[in-house]
Amino acid sequence: MTNSTAPTHGETGAPSLSRGRTSASGGAFAALADTVAIVVFATIGRASHEHGMSVAGVAQTAAPFLVGAALGWVACLAMRRRAPLSVGDGLVVWAGTLVGGVLLRRVTGQGTAPSFIVVAGLVTGAFLLGWRAVRAAAARRR
Repeated sequence: MTNSTAPTHGETGAPSLSRGRTSASGGAFAALADTVAIVVFATIGRASHEHGMSVAGVAQTAAPFLVGAALGWVACLAMRRRAPLSVGDGLVVWAGTLVGGVLLRRVTGQGTAPSFIVVAGLVTGAFLLGWRAVRAAAARRR
């Protein structure tokens, strides 16, 4: 049995990190993918409701959800000691994104209608879990 935090050697013989730890590049990719997903969600939302498409407007819409995602990341890092790359980890990030985002929108006087919360949950869930599911499927094919 191997230690889950010990380096292992892949096909190339170069050290790689086993389950339980992620490389810095994997964590950076996940952070970027989550950020892009949330910004795309905010952009689509603003466009579908005919709000202005300024950088400031998209940033204002995305900000509460980005803060919520950061809270989800912190929770995942604290509980699992790794960057949230798996679909299971993504559930933690998604929960933080949705709950934190909606609460921050409410506190700042932005809309939190039940229909908005449902759509936000479905779209952010699809985006934040979707890229992780695609990544997992690709890893299984290797």
